[in-house]
Amino acid sequence: MRSGIDRQTGRLLIGWDHCVQSIAVILTTRVGSRVMRRAFGSAALELQDRNATPKRVMQVYAAVAAALKRWEPGFRLQTIRLTRGGADGVFAFEIAGIFFPRGHLGDYSVSETRSVAITANDNGFVEVAAA
Repeated sequence: MRSGIDRQTGRLLIGWDHCVQSIAVILTTRVGSRVMRRAFGSAALELQDRNATPKRVMQVYAAVAAALKRWEPGFRLQTIRLTRGGADGVFAFEIAGIFFPRGHLGDYSVSETRSVAITANDNGFVEVAAA
């Protein structure tokens, strides 16, 4: 079972809660911003502050999908759905997929269907919560 420490509270995170935190870290880290791991993160942040055209939204979807595929072995993305988007600059997405509790160890024999809600504004992805 995967486990780690909550970045905000210092409490123990186990299983899906740890995966949600990992997804949040991946999606809120700009590529090139980590000194010893320059490739880590998501290119979705480079698309913020641009017009929210259908093409741009698809580019965000692609950036999120690529980042999760590369950096989160315990989660396989199935769908991304825009649940809110408007002139106020706040966008919300629901990401759904398959969670593998032992995926970080290369064991994909156990799986669960899970989803996570992501709310983004002009500061980037600011809230990630298990749905």
